[in-house]
Amino acid sequence: MLDLDISEFFAEDGPLASAMPGYKPRPSQVELAQAIGQAISDRATLVAEAGTGIGKTWAYLVPAFIQGGKVLISTGTRTLQDQLFSRDLPRVRAALAAPVTAALLKGRGNYVCHYHLDRLQGDDRALKSRSEIQQLRQIQVFAGISKTGDRGDLAQVPEDADIWQRVTSTRENCLGQECPRIRDCFVVKARRQAQEADVVVVNHALFMADLVLREEGVTDLLPEADTVIFDEAHQLPDTATRFLGSSVSTHQLMDFGRALEVAGLAYAREATKWSDISRHLETAARELRLACAPLERLPGRKATFEAIPNADEFDTALAVLREAVDTATNALGSVAERHPDLVAAARTGAEISVRLKRWATPGRGGSGFDDEGWGRDNQAPEPPAAALGDGLSTPTAILEGAAAAVEWTGPAVRWVEHGLHHVRLHSAPLSVAQAFSKYRKPGQAWIMTSATLSVNGEFHHFTSQLGLERARTGKWESPFDYPQQALLFVPRGMPEPQSPQFLDRFVQTLLPLLEASPGGTLVLCTTLRAVDKVANLLADAFDDAGHDWPLLKQGEGTRRDLLDRFCKLTHPVLVGSASFWEGIDLPGDVLTLVAIDKLPFAPPDDPVIEARLRACRAHGGNPFSEYQLPEAAISLKQGAGRLIRTEADWGVLMVGDARLVEKPYGKQLWRGLPPFARTRELEEVLAFYRRKQE
Repeated sequence: MLDLDISEFFAEDGPLASAMPGYKPRPSQVELAQAIGQAISDRATLVAEAGTGIGKTWAYLVPAFIQGGKVLISTGTRTLQDQLFSRDLPRVRAALAAPVTAALLKGRGNYVCHYHLDRLQGDDRALKSRSEIQQLRQIQVFAGISKTGDRGDLAQVPEDADIWQRVTSTRENCLGQECPRIRDCFVVKARRQAQEADVVVVNHALFMADLVLREEGVTDLLPEADTVIFDEAHQLPDTATRFLGSSVSTHQLMDFGRALEVAGLAYAREATKWSDISRHLETAARELRLACAPLERLPGRKATFEAIPNADEFDTALAVLREAVDTATNALGSVAERHPDLVAAARTGAEISVRLKRWATPGRGGSGFDDEGWGRDNQAPEPPAAALGDGLSTPTAILEGAAAAVEWTGPAVRWVEHGLHHVRLHSAPLSVAQAFSKYRKPGQAWIMTSATLSVNGEFHHFTSQLGLERARTGKWESPFDYPQQALLFVPRGMPEPQSPQFLDRFVQTLLPLLEASPGGTLVLCTTLRAVDKVANLLADAFDDAGHDWPLLKQGEGTRRDLLDRFCKLTHPVLVGSASFWEGIDLPGDVLTLVAIDKLPFAPPDDPVIEARLRACRAHGGNPFSEYQLPEAAISLKQGAGRLIRTEADWGVLMVGDARLVEKPYGKQLWRGLPPFARTRELEEVLAFYRRKQE
């Protein structure tokens, strides 16, 4: 069976058609599968844009099963990861009768930790309510009968329930080989299965966590692979930026203070005054928060390292805090051999110390990037004096390992963010290209696929972000009849997007489309502030017109909950922002109208984007055409992609921002969209709806 040419698997009388009712061969799917198969054979990197409806999942699973060797498949989200592992992968494997084993692997925070679960059972004060007591009982039963310990399998306890943080482990508080429950550990079992399986399904966050850990000398997270496939690869630059950066919050510092006091008093009471050390640490954290108070008056309540209003006061508070963290970590280090909880607390202190060091050096002024609010994350921190013996369980070893990881990130931007009850210090690399590209091993095939990787047919923006200049690239068009299935509407007479009247006019223009559209509507906004404003305006408009349509708004439930409700309601309208622009499948008459308020240019006050634009300008480039426009093109294509998901789908895409057709650069944006029919006339939109419902 597996000796067939790849195209034969996709033939009308092939194994896929035989095993899957309703299967239709698609030339573009076959061509994509052949290109992937060739890249795997050549151990090359392929960047493949696959239009919606091609069936890219099957196009990469078939060659992966046939010739991929040990395969790692990374998805954009845990939801897609579960879907791939439980639905698509078994179906294709069965159709091909392929003798491959598969494993699912997630980050450790997704697995119940027996040790922390046992500790929570013995601490009645840690449970905050009756509902938490009930949740704990459900988790106890689940941990006793589950083979995987994957919290996603326990639907009765909400995904965002606070108790999950206390019954799962982190890398800092995991006891490793010292754990009394190591034989039962779900994380260890999952990693062992991953090592033994032919195909391992992970997600981008876990892949990036593995990249960071390998730089620190930890190599037991993900297995070595012959082929790595990245699905929804357009998310990789952002995921890499997030994971190659770091953050420290006053919340974390307070938690560390409490943890060291509890562990110290329990297992080394006579060694030092643990309560005094904890109090000193908490006081230093509060002083830092007070020093950041002027940020409340700044846009977004944040500022880069160079732009902090009271820099001297901030630097002094940070120095005191660093000293308090090092003192606490040293105290823990001197007694850590007495109990694993002391080791875990010391490890947390060591991690925090490294992250704070990124903020302390280099100082302001002097080096080339500093006047732009950048720092270079290549300062090796001094580890605490106390050592605990050999291995990565010691604060010294962790600090040295973390310092090694810090070196390759190069120029970085640092900024501080002031929340209602906390302050968070962030550091992020300006570029992830060097770090990401060097992770590809010689002789390893990399396949990157998504519906949105190119800008006007060019892949340079994506490949340069990840350091993949030598990658093969290819674009396979969707089989959908977009001109017949969908209409792009950019209304005339809209105010400038910056105008105070813009959102009012956007909602007024949207109302007749809502009245004509028979199905649900997804309103995609570029900011959370716009989500609130648009939802309020729609609610008022519905009242005035006597419509009782269900109105759903991001924030009024989890994303999954809102989408479940959307599918069950009649004529729902859902207003959402960033997380609703991608990864949503609402086929058929469930969704017949998508409305986008403005072109999705990234907010200029985002410190990382601001720093990247400055870097581009400093090197003689044009930040708008080289960075902002390509990013907006990819985001717009993602949002537009929500409308047509199957050959039977149809509907209208309304973009309220007239710059799409009235500005010279607009052509680059709408040419990147699927080839919908286009109009600026409301009457043509209403006629389209009438025609489709006849």
